[in-house]
Amino acid sequence: MISIKPQKGNLLIAEPSIIGDLSFNRSVILLADHNSEGSVGFILNKPLGYTIHDLIPEINANFKIYNGGPVEQDNLYFIHNVPELITNSVEISNGIYWGGDFELTKELINQGKIKKGNIRFFLGYTGWDSHQLEHELEENAWIVSENSYKNKIIGKPTTHFWKEKIMELGGDYLIWSNAPENPVLN
Repeated sequence: MISIKPQKGNLLIAEPSIIGDLSFNRSVILLADHNSEGSVGFILNKPLGYTIHDLIPEINANFKIYNGGPVEQDNLYFIHNVPELITNSVEISNGIYWGGDFELTKELINQGKIKKGNIRFFLGYTGWDSHQLEHELEENAWIVSENSYKNKIIGKPTTHFWKEKIMELGGDYLIWSNAPENPVLN
């Protein structure tokens, strides 16, 4: 079901049929870039058991780290909504920015100028080669959705995020909203 064509800033919602895929089962992905060469996104609702302080001890904050996707999981990425503070960032859309001056970012977090609702950190990202995402959309692996949260999505709680998005779709998707994550355990 291709509802809208994917573009930067859209959300990709994993179809309920993606079962058994640890990275993408019940994922909601922010599409950070999409063009003829490929696509990049960050999984928004897969927190890891780490904080930014665990990975970078000189940062005095307990911001959660999220699994951004299976690509380059040894690299740290971030999105934010404070471009006036973090220089050299790139706008994704809707006031959401990707990356920027990391040394400055560390200082601003330690000074309390960047709060939890302003920034989200990821280990790794999700990537697709040229036309790979379109192929997966044709195979009904993803549903493309507008990001109605705009830049507030950065501070959005993620516990039931996939379920919320599935319920918004309504219709045949409603039955999946209460299904167990692993149907074998039903």
